[in-house]
Amino acid sequence: MNNRPKPTEPKQPLEDSRLHQILVATNRLQDIPDRQVFASMAFNAAAVFLLWSSRGLEQALPVAGLTLLGSVAGWMIVNELPRANLSFGPDKPSALALSVLIALIALMGSALGVDSFAVAIPISLVLALAFYATHMEPFRLGVSEEALTVKGWDAAAPPVKLLHIGDIHVERVTPREQRLNALIEAIQPDIIVFSGDFVNLSYTNDETAKQAIRDIVGAWRAPLGVYGVPGTPIVEPLPRVLAFVDGLNMQLLANRWVTVETAAGLLHLLGMITTHDMATDRAALAEKLKLTPSAPGLRMLLMHTPDVAPEAGASGQIDLYVCGHTHGGQIRLPLIGAPFSSSHLGSRFIMGRYRVDDLTLYTTRGVGMEGLGAPRARLLCPPEIVLWTLRGE
Repeated sequence: MNNRPKPTEPKQPLEDSRLHQILVATNRLQDIPDRQVFASMAFNAAAVFLLWSSRGLEQALPVAGLTLLGSVAGWMIVNELPRANLSFGPDKPSALALSVLIALIALMGSALGVDSFAVAIPISLVLALAFYATHMEPFRLGVSEEALTVKGWDAAAPPVKLLHIGDIHVERVTPREQRLNALIEAIQPDIIVFSGDFVNLSYTNDETAKQAIRDIVGAWRAPLGVYGVPGTPIVEPLPRVLAFVDGLNMQLLANRWVTVETAAGLLHLLGMITTHDMATDRAALAEKLKLTPSAPGLRMLLMHTPDVAPEAGASGQIDLYVCGHTHGGQIRLPLIGAPFSSSHLGSRFIMGRYRVDDLTLYTTRGVGMEGLGAPRARLLCPPEIVLWTLRGE
């Protein structure tokens, strides 16, 4: 008998991250039977009733009923998403979280001494926000326009329209992906760059998702080319990425330079694989920077994360660095911003445009959303693609 242990896949750097562990843990809640989910909601309502009962049944009964009704309504909001062909994540983790939040609001109302019917206002607001964040904002894909003047380019030449797309995280073809390709068709970019994460983590090996990715990406066209890099390895291992783009009109840049000739000048594009091991990624960047083309032109770095921006800026060899991965936090709160960031650098480069030494960095909010147990929601962080107008000095 062979008692040797079976070989296992090497552990990915992000598997031990707090965010990933939360996503895995919440995803397990989807295995809870429906009756237990409802029982949990009923328990929350009963706890509210007990606390409010000291103020009389005429106060306790309405607020407990409102708590249960609001919890069920929240469940219906997220349960409707796949039926409406909007998103395809688990419904129970989000429904349970909404039920707890609604119960806490009701309990706080008792502590503050407000009337039972006044509790209906914040509960209704929570449900309205839940509907907006899941059914509306994730599909408000817009175009953010940026401009950059390039030293050494011909100022008299037509500007170059470079379109940056990040984090499509495909589950199925939904109205968001349809709008994405309609926007690309309307923009008619000269060149397209994609900064990784083709697939949603919950659908990495799903063949229907793979075909959806091929249908979406296969429609991208640009006269100067379509270029991409892999995203997070735990989301899409390199063999899976190769299967996504096999035979499509996309050049996958896996730690290599390519030079694109434009009417205004040369664009030197370096595409890097992201491992999320900081020492590995920094060392790989340093090696490729030794091979920076000497010809004058725009030197651009395409990478999944913003995590090596300090090193790229300090090198003095990169002019423009575009990336994604953070989704801008995806859920942002007024005044507070994003409670979570998937970047090793926290919220330092979480979204938008930054200046790092002489380098211009842009972290896109991306198109899609996180997988596993994460709510398929965006709040105060709508999806975007970024159109760069590049012209000579």
